[in-house]
Amino acid sequence: MFLKQFERGRTFVAKLDYQADLLEELNKICQHEYIKAGYIQVIGAISSLKYGFFDQDEKEYTYNTYAYDESMEIVSCSGNVSVKDGKPFCHMHIVASDKKGKCVGGHLVAGTSIYAAEVVIQEILGEDLVRELDETTKLTLWK
Repeated sequence: MFLKQFERGRTFVAKLDYQADLLEELNKICQHEYIKAGYIQVIGAISSLKYGFFDQDEKEYTYNTYAYDESMEIVSCSGNVSVKDGKPFCHMHIVASDKKGKCVGGHLVAGTSIYAAEVVIQEILGEDLVRELDETTKLTLWK
């Protein structure tokens, strides 16, 4: 088990720009503010969605299969911030619904276009939260 204690740091709120890339904007904020550990919540709507899925049998992500070029509501979008390859990195999951309420979701990847998005980022303070390749799962996990 991995367990570390952190203290609450700075809290950021942001309204992200129309048609910007959701994941890229979150990473920009965390890199600009040099947030090395934290958690993120996003609410709003998107005009397109791109997400991935980690295939546990193949031990690899599939990204290009899951794309929706339509208006969707963000039902849930949350994740965390840690350090990967020496810089702040946002690991986000998203669930979005279409106009009929059908939900889809997975690992947020670049290519999701914002219609409207409000974000809260809570920094946590302590040791750097660093990601490294886990040989068992082939995922980049906290060490």
